[in-house]
Amino acid sequence: MAFSKFDKNLDKELFLETISFETTRITVGVFSYNDGDKKLQISRENMSQNGEWSFAKLGRMFKDEVEKVIPVMQKALGYM
Repeated sequence: MAFSKFDKNLDKELFLETISFETTRITVGVFSYNDGDKKLQISRENMSQNGEWSFAKLGRMFKDEVEKVIPVMQKALGYM
């Protein structure tokens, strides 16, 4: 099965909410690519020492992060 190149124009954002913490933020989104299945995406961005955001692996989460992210995931479920 051959995959074609990703086309951002075909990626439809159905839901997006960002939760901010002191030096990191976690974004929960629901996307549909080319009118396909709706999928949940969770991403993390960390703030560098010069104040710029950069993407990072979500990896492990602290309890306070989980407590704030789960309700947003529940809200996102309504868009799936």
